Amino acid sequence: MSATDDRPAAGLDRRTLLKLMGASLALANLAACTKPQEIVPYVDQPENLIPGRPLFYATTLSDSGYGLGAIVESHEGRPTKIEGNPDHPASLGATDAVMQAAVHSLFDPERSRTPLKNGEPASYGDFLRDMSGLSAALGASKGTGTAVLIEATTSPTMKAQLQALRKRFPALHIYRHDPLVTPSSEDATRAVFGKALVPVYRLDRADAMLSLDADFLGEGPGRLAYAHDFAARRRVRKVGDGMSRLYAVESTPTITGAAADHRKAVRPSEMDGVAAAANAALAEEGALPSAVDPGWLEASIRDLQAAGRNALVVPGPQQSSFVHAVALAANARLGALGNTVHLIEAPHDQPVDGDLAELCHSITSGETDTVIVLAANPLHTTPAGLDVHAAFSRLKLLVHWGVYRDETAALAHWHIPAAHDLESWSDRRAFDGTVSLVQPLILPLFGGRTVHEILAAIGGTFDQSALALLRAAWVDRLDETGWKKALQDGVIAGTATSPADVSSLATDLGGLKPRSVARGLEIRFVADPFLRDGRHANSSWLQELPRPLTKIVWGNAALMSPSEAARQGVESGRVVNVARAGFDVDAPVWIVPGHPDGSVTLSLGFGRKSGEVAGMAKGYDAFRLRTADTPWFAEGVELTRRDHVEPPVTTQHHHAMEGRHLVRHASLGEFRNDPRIARGGLPPARSESLYPDWPYDEEAWGMSIDLSACIGCMACVAACQAENNIATVGPQQCELGHEMHWLRVDRYYEGLADDPQTVFQPVPCMHCEKAPCEIVCPVNATVHTHDGLNAQVYNRCIGTRYCSQNCPYKVRRFNFLQYRSFDKEEAGPEQAARNPDVSVRSRGVMEKCTYCVQRISEKRIQAQIENRQIADGEVVTACQQACPTQAITFGDVNKKASKVAQEKAAPHSYALLEELNTRPRTTYLGKVSNPDVGLAPGKAEEAGDG
Repeated sequence: MSATDDRPAAGLDRRTLLKLMGASLALANLAACTKPQEIVPYVDQPENLIPGRPLFYATTLSDSGYGLGAIVESHEGRPTKIEGNPDHPASLGATDAVMQAAVHSLFDPERSRTPLKNGEPASYGDFLRDMSGLSAALGASKGTGTAVLIEATTSPTMKAQLQALRKRFPALHIYRHDPLVTPSSEDATRAVFGKALVPVYRLDRADAMLSLDADFLGEGPGRLAYAHDFAARRRVRKVGDGMSRLYAVESTPTITGAAADHRKAVRPSEMDGVAAAANAALAEEGALPSAVDPGWLEASIRDLQAAGRNALVVPGPQQSSFVHAVALAANARLGALGNTVHLIEAPHDQPVDGDLAELCHSITSGETDTVIVLAANPLHTTPAGLDVHAAFSRLKLLVHWGVYRDETAALAHWHIPAAHDLESWSDRRAFDGTVSLVQPLILPLFGGRTVHEILAAIGGTFDQSALALLRAAWVDRLDETGWKKALQDGVIAGTATSPADVSSLATDLGGLKPRSVARGLEIRFVADPFLRDGRHANSSWLQELPRPLTKIVWGNAALMSPSEAARQGVESGRVVNVARAGFDVDAPVWIVPGHPDGSVTLSLGFGRKSGEVAGMAKGYDAFRLRTADTPWFAEGVELTRRDHVEPPVTTQHHHAMEGRHLVRHASLGEFRNDPRIARGGLPPARSESLYPDWPYDEEAWGMSIDLSACIGCMACVAACQAENNIATVGPQQCELGHEMHWLRVDRYYEGLADDPQTVFQPVPCMHCEKAPCEIVCPVNATVHTHDGLNAQVYNRCIGTRYCSQNCPYKVRRFNFLQYRSFDKEEAGPEQAARNPDVSVRSRGVMEKCTYCVQRISEKRIQAQIENRQIADGEVVTACQQACPTQAITFGDVNKKASKVAQEKAAPHSYALLEELNTRPRTTYLGKVSNPDVGLAPGKAEEAGDG
């Protein structure tokens, strides 16, 4: 954090931290090394460990209980960087922003550090003694009066432990509270053919798609795989290439809608009517009125029918059971079931006795007096109108297990620190049911325990580690060889869930009916893309990462359309009071082109009171308006204009391209008529220059970014920050425009303000051949390297900022303040998250993208040792590696056969602001979309600033 923004207390001394990291090496490679006592020096050198050379381990990170496969880089027992596991079906080698921040959250100094009994520090042994008494009492009463509150989980081991507890203590009750749960798919399949199932999509097979409020590129446990498969069908390099087509109907703007070829915004309550009209059209039952233009709907249905079994209808997880039933029926009629979509038993399915409301009723009625809360934070995420605090205050014993001492932990009689994913042994299922193992990269820094150890203690087992419990759960399925292979590969082969037999699927919608259209203003609740329900609110990396569409940081806002804002008499930044059902919040307005009229979008995840970083963020707590019966959509809303203005902090203040050719795009038809879409109407690039030419005898590094594939998810920005030790600066500095990210993703609107086309453009350093920054530096801190990089020599820089002023791309960041502590004894555990291959910069120097020069150097040294050239694709930048759509290509442009050279030779390749004759090494492939020619948008003014 900055010098002006209070930095969390350090707490843990460096020596203790290094001891913990050194001891972790014994676990990081299960049978491959001995346990060191210190990192420097080693008395006994661990096998396979070479100081300065990282090791890589496969593990699994949790996302809403589901597994995302990861490869974690470890330096001397210290995890430093997350990458995707290419062998895991949910990641396919990619990551998202939350995965990238896992290392940062591991070393968060505000994590819970010790067990607490009635708010006072205690030992874990004291806790086990109390659990011994509880277990004996449960045995005598068969579990009467005791409940366990869990979140959604896919862990086979945890499910087996819960089943064992039920069997041993028949009167024990298990409740589930997950504020982001979306049961509509299971409800719909249960109504249609009698069993609860969830869909798994094959977007790589889909020619035509209709999304009914589904943000499948940005949400859900399969989002990385879906983004990968979607982009694979959108790559155009030559005239004969084809593309899939996506129609999207949305109740709030999403990155999936931004990627669609045709998009319609409708009010939340109108979505059922749209689904009903689509169902009637597919069933040839005549036209039904809906909020979507008949011609638009007819075009989408025509394309779906033409695609047949290669069509796909995707319902939004938050949508009603009726919408999900329509999607099932539509896919069945089209013959897509079993091809582009198949149904499986829900990996998260777990028999429970009720939800949080039923648990509270059981407490207040006197039936339950002991509750064990595992990971959930119900005191923050409770639905409005449900007084969980009052109910839990009546308990004789409340045990809470969690990573932070959050709102629920503060009320608990016992709080036990939870082990982080990178400190744990466990298992998870992916969105398709594939099981992968969670293995620790480091011993628990603060004595955290896994959920398996807590469940074992409840059952009276106190002497087994999480590893022993996990190994026992798989002993019948995996011998020692299979166990080691599963750890090395990151997945357990053959564990994907087989598709359910739905050949007898009816198309009568199971008796489900559409809901009626609401009157008046509506609310659409969404989870924050990075903080989710608030569990990641103490991560400064995620707080400061711009939201894909709004570019807001360190807070949230009430989103509404330009027309609705004018109707309400408000502007961006104006605070309004949003009220319904006796509950209200104050929120600043943020106008978003493409938002439906008649509704306002509120995001969850903010308004936290616990945690210093979380408390620094602005914003409101949307849970105060979210009732149990309306978790995602609500009507009967009153909006009152306040007198004051509190503009949200945003990192992008320009929203239209203002006539400049920044993002060049065309339809597939236009591309086929003239592939040189990037050159349309522009003068030829200049060849003369006063700047010197640079000879390249070895490599000449370059990058190409495919704008047809970029979905604006921000994974690349998060990966760049994690790789390059980029500081977070806090809300005050962001408000001044002092954010430090080396890579940004610009978002632009074109067309009508209420129905625009949205495009994204990642902008790293261009690494110009004729670099304006190099000429003006008075101390030669900005230099041109032998392989074409615009290098920044930090120890020469004196902070004149001439280079930044001379850069037309504005990709340089000046380090204004001492954002990081450089005293090794005071820096605290967060220093361990830094990449040792990249220097940590002090204030007063200019920073920028380096093409991950440390990775280039590593591969060059390795190639020299092996007396060979660097192979094409051997050097992978952090942004490239994280990208789920593989939109970024990097390599040696001197090699004409290299992939990056071929990308740059594509007819729609162009350079940003090439008329300035800077000759960037970073170039773009113009965005190609595939709209229906009969639905071409009319000409209109560009969308204005939001």
